[in-house]
Amino acid sequence: MGLLHEQFNTLSDASSAITSSRFFDRIQAVLAQADIRINGNRPWDLQVHNAKLFTRLLRHGALGFAEAYMEGWWDCPQVDQLLTRMLKAELSTKLGGINRLRLALSAIKYTLLNHQTEQRAHIVGEVHYDIGNDLYNRMLDPTMSYSCGYWQQATDLNSAQIDKLDLICRKLELKPGMRLLDIGCGWGGLAEFAARNYGVSVVGVTISKEQKRLADERVAGLPVTIKLQDYRSLNGTFDRIASVGMFEHVGAKNYPTFFHTAKRLLKTDGLFLLHTIGEEQTSHRPEPFIDKYIFPNGNVASRKHLQDATLGHFRLEDWHNFGQDYDLTLMAWAENFQRAWPELDANYSQRFYRMWLYYLYGCAAFFRSRRGQLWQLVLAHPQRTASYRCPR
Repeated sequence: MGLLHEQFNTLSDASSAITSSRFFDRIQAVLAQADIRINGNRPWDLQVHNAKLFTRLLRHGALGFAEAYMEGWWDCPQVDQLLTRMLKAELSTKLGGINRLRLALSAIKYTLLNHQTEQRAHIVGEVHYDIGNDLYNRMLDPTMSYSCGYWQQATDLNSAQIDKLDLICRKLELKPGMRLLDIGCGWGGLAEFAARNYGVSVVGVTISKEQKRLADERVAGLPVTIKLQDYRSLNGTFDRIASVGMFEHVGAKNYPTFFHTAKRLLKTDGLFLLHTIGEEQTSHRPEPFIDKYIFPNGNVASRKHLQDATLGHFRLEDWHNFGQDYDLTLMAWAENFQRAWPELDANYSQRFYRMWLYYLYGCAAFFRSRRGQLWQLVLAHPQRTASYRCPR
């Protein structure tokens, strides 16, 4: 959602001296370039309920736009289509006046400071993953997979997630008796699947108390251990390592430590699969809405980030991109969430409902516009001599 941030900051940084009507005209003209109308009658048109929206955009940019949606200041029949059109039109490249100083200060803040230290690792667990297993039980599929499904042959969310889990196991060449480490194991979906179907023992680590509680229940009776622990404090050796949807919480300043730790834990003939969201271009600041409300201290890696961080630690065996599948996954989550809302609304506010939909639809737009990628990297220990053929 980074480009959306730039687009509305472009608008918000316009001179505060211009009148509201002229600013309205400016926004209307810019949105027209993405074929979006204010108060139009098409599914992607912006419906404005509070005329103060434009002033809010002027003052608070992308974050103000998101918060205005949370508060009911505007609506759209298909928010995902609205945001996708904005991203595809690359409106920021057609406007001047970006406040370079403010953006530079934000980038410097996230470049100089380590927001994902071991002492701060628990924050995202408490803010996001611990908000309620009731929500995730209803939004996710039965495997409780909170990452991109694999839709090459699947026609529903559960099949896509099972196919993704099986793809990971096949890429890792799992065999009975192997020991697998799952860094960022979530609710134990991969650990359970690998133990049941591939005969391996698994150690999974999470920084979420609620994830561990439910994961422990799901893997009862299986050779699986779930630990509430930061990856940096792990010890032991493993035949295989997987990290699925966790790398987004590592942070650029910790990439060397992350890959050094994985190499230290992996046997010399081992394989490591990394499943992560990525971007082609390197960004030094998070999207403001996602950082404030969804994944505090998160960071999406660029292709250069991964290339630089893995060199010297691992040999690259395969790099697989199926980011378009995340659009399908997110839209399925949004459908499940909306369907389950009557059962959830007693525990969550209407503001939360709109915030959560904006998150899911905004992320779907990020991948649908092809700004966002979903990468699976298969990395080999540098001392591994066996040949490798990656399945699809």
